[in-house]
Amino acid sequence: MHRREFVSLLTGLLPTSAAFGASVAGTSADPPDIVVLNANVVTVDATRFSAQAFAIRDGRFVAVGLNSEIAALRGNSTQVVDVGGKTVVPGFNDVHLHPRTIFERDSLYYTPWLGPDVAPTMEQLVEILRLKAAVTPPGKLVSGYGYDDVVLKRHPTRHDLDQASTVHPISITHTSGHITVVNTYVLQASGLGPQTPDPPGGAFDRDPDGTPNGVVRESARAAIASAVGPAHQVQIPPAERIKGLRNCFRAYAAKGLTSVGIAGGSPEFLVEIKAVRDAGIPVRIGFMCQQSSFEQFMQTGARQGLGDTQLRLTAMKTFQGNSLSGRTCWLRDAYSDRPGYFGIPPARSQADLDRDFRTMHDAGWQIATHSNGDREIDMVLTAIERAQAANPRPDARHRVEHASVMNPELLSRAQAASVILVFHSYMWEHGEALASYGTERLQYMHAYRTAIDSGIHVAGHSDSPISAADPMLRIGDMVTRKSSHGIVYGAGQRVTIQEAIKVWTLDGAFATFEEDVKGSITPGKLADFVVLGADPRSVAPDDIKHVAIWQTYVGGKRVYDAAEAKTVAFDPPLVSWPHSSCCIPN
Repeated sequence: MHRREFVSLLTGLLPTSAAFGASVAGTSADPPDIVVLNANVVTVDATRFSAQAFAIRDGRFVAVGLNSEIAALRGNSTQVVDVGGKTVVPGFNDVHLHPRTIFERDSLYYTPWLGPDVAPTMEQLVEILRLKAAVTPPGKLVSGYGYDDVVLKRHPTRHDLDQASTVHPISITHTSGHITVVNTYVLQASGLGPQTPDPPGGAFDRDPDGTPNGVVRESARAAIASAVGPAHQVQIPPAERIKGLRNCFRAYAAKGLTSVGIAGGSPEFLVEIKAVRDAGIPVRIGFMCQQSSFEQFMQTGARQGLGDTQLRLTAMKTFQGNSLSGRTCWLRDAYSDRPGYFGIPPARSQADLDRDFRTMHDAGWQIATHSNGDREIDMVLTAIERAQAANPRPDARHRVEHASVMNPELLSRAQAASVILVFHSYMWEHGEALASYGTERLQYMHAYRTAIDSGIHVAGHSDSPISAADPMLRIGDMVTRKSSHGIVYGAGQRVTIQEAIKVWTLDGAFATFEEDVKGSITPGKLADFVVLGADPRSVAPDDIKHVAIWQTYVGGKRVYDAAEAKTVAFDPPLVSWPHSSCCIPN
């Protein structure tokens, strides 16, 4: 896309940011459009913790209170929604995930899911890929995602994938999203051999003779990009891509999500997301611009906060470090089960990181940085501290995404620098993989309890598909810290159910400067809410993840209803673990 074309598209892409904070239309005397009665309302509003009913006008809450108070506001045209005593919470906000097109299993554009529910053995994984290769033209890419090396007992290699096909490039992705496995076809097409060195920030696993065995970690994946790129893929027509993305966003709404944060995208992807929005989607989108496109975004006049309540630019997304569940993040002390192994150091030096952060900080952007290992996070906090010292910006709200391996020193520095920590909560899926980090590190892994007690702002996310984009599963995970095998990891970081709900609603809104317009059931805020099948505060902690989403509303409009939902053969199905979420990273 030429720059002139993109500037033209972006100019008309979003309303000005002033539209985002528009006041509620009408006067206090106007009757509401909708009243919701007989509800067990969890407001997440410190001025009113609970209520029985609320009223909505022009897509916003206008009154919250008792049934009698709200019923008295009705006019002749007011719609009455009686939820029959069910629990209502603010709409859930997953502030960091990775949407991509999804299709039914029989679609030409379907990408196989390789999670442990369908591929618990290497033989089953290979068979799924063999079946996909059988319906894929020779020379075109066969891909899959979500394999779990813990369940498989090891990573697949080129020798395994060669059993599926030697006439197709094959590329599959680990559940962490940071490790790719390819077949011999791809290695040869990429010119990789025993003499190929590991690049900065990445590594090739190797056969005994030094030949890459197909397992490609972190930045080393750039070496295979040309062999698995667009020229080798079955091309999805634009209309089908829009359809596939809408499927993904509908899946989010079915889990009670009303707001999602796309964790990094190019200008071209933003234009595509705008087309998806215009076609109609049931969630609000916060779009993080990827740092690799910083100059292009800046040249077009993009800025933090540009947009409206449906689609808005929120932050500049960058990376400094690697994967926790993929065991590549950089640690101060060696991995507990691998003496002498500290993970893969980031490719970017502290000096380069400081320079990049200063550029983004000075340009007025909130910086959201993927970082997992304590050694990586140390570098990120140092860069933030130096940028703020050189150019103090009150309330910059820079974020560390995942912030997995923390310690008291790092938490103290995050608190002092007013950094938001966007923690994972995926012990359910990945607890066994994280056990190898050792008991001491688990005490401060995904340190919600310590951060909340220290006054650090936090937010929740799934990082879908790294874990399921399922707020009730994630909230239950925060309360129990329990894996699918029933083992508790890091019990000292458990939080209460009330705290977890706030993290996934109001705290998520704070992470994107939107706490004044959403995140709680408060007059004047956007009328985004979810009707639940049970009160998660009343069920056993282990049952929180099973609380059903009954209905999802965005701006007072019902966008999902379990009673009317049709069963669609998406893979993985829209249920909790062992299935992952619906999408894969871009």
